[in-house]
Amino acid sequence: MSNSNNPHNAAADTYDRGIVPAETAARKEREGDDYKETPDSTEGTPKTTDGYTVDSEGRANNFAIEPEMYVEEPGDLREEKQASAAERQAEMSEANQTSEDGKLDQDSDDRGKGVGII
Repeated sequence: MSNSNNPHNAAADTYDRGIVPAETAARKEREGDDYKETPDSTEGTPKTTDGYTVDSEGRANNFAIEPEMYVEEPGDLREEKQASAAERQAEMSEANQTSEDGKLDQDSDDRGKGVGII
């Protein structure tokens, strides 16, 4: 049985050449074809598997992600995140702008208070 074509070869799961951690080898043997695989959600059900990641040793992590089922309209979170990113980009470009011409007059000082934003 050749493991050279297997994408889950234990040699690729090591940190050191020729040494396979016992936990990694045991997990690979125990999980078989499911080794380093994340679960898939079926269509028509809430997406509860979006936060799954798998590390180099095959351990699965399920990070919390708020599914869109808790939002009033599907897509609201995505639109809100895009708007927030655009607003932050505009804020950063304004804060890093160094042209100060015409911002100081007798009544007010509209110049930046330093380099960048804190």
